[in-house]
Amino acid sequence: MKIKLFILICICAAMTASCTSTVQIRKQNKIAQAIKREGDVFQAQGNYTAALSKLLEAEKIAPDDPYIQNSLGLAYMGKEKNDMAIQALNKALALKPDYTEALNNLGAAYLRDEKWDIAIKTFNKVLEDITYPTPHYPLANIAWAQLRQNNYPAAQKYFLKALREVPGFIPAIHGLAQLYIQTGQTDRAMALLDKNIRRSPDTAIFHADLAQAYEACGRTSQAIKAWQMVTQLASENSTLYRRAEQRLFELQ
Repeated sequence: MKIKLFILICICAAMTASCTSTVQIRKQNKIAQAIKREGDVFQAQGNYTAALSKLLEAEKIAPDDPYIQNSLGLAYMGKEKNDMAIQALNKALALKPDYTEALNNLGAAYLRDEKWDIAIKTFNKVLEDITYPTPHYPLANIAWAQLRQNNYPAAQKYFLKALREVPGFIPAIHGLAQLYIQTGQTDRAMALLDKNIRRSPDTAIFHADLAQAYEACGRTSQAIKAWQMVTQLASENSTLYRRAEQRLFELQ
């Protein structure tokens, strides 16, 4: 009887310890998710240093959370640490193989790292998920990878596919304009950009593309006006703003 009672006490103690451990894990996960959300807010604001600090703090608490790893990957990309982004995003996918958002972000990291063929292969895997809600992103990214390799017919095909999904998708319009400029189709680029500037007049990148098209066909005064518009629309801390200032200095 004493032996049975001892066994029962041990079982109860083990169950209590297990319950305590489960409650503690849940509490830690809640804390980690709260810190992750803070990091995501910083990331949305473009403050990648603060975002990374918070996300690394969250990772210490929950090292095997795929969502934290995905956010870490984005933060590393923001800091231009593409190799570290690839590592974090691969970990997210190892923890959650059906995490298509992380897969798309991994493709973006390969794209930034100029690993064009691996990026294309990764984005094609994203497109295999027919439930993925934003296929225009991987389609446009495949197009950009093809454009970087001067595969113009393939790039045009995928930019147009992205625009069939979302007609006003800015990265695809920008990419198509760049393709036309690079292939000497400046009239076609200007027609595309004029149409989209009427629809979205405050999109700085369209004005930058238009300035490039004007420069390509020797219309300097119109290029200057377009670059001036970029300086009015783009953030002063942005690469695009600095590029516009440089072109204005060189053209004037």
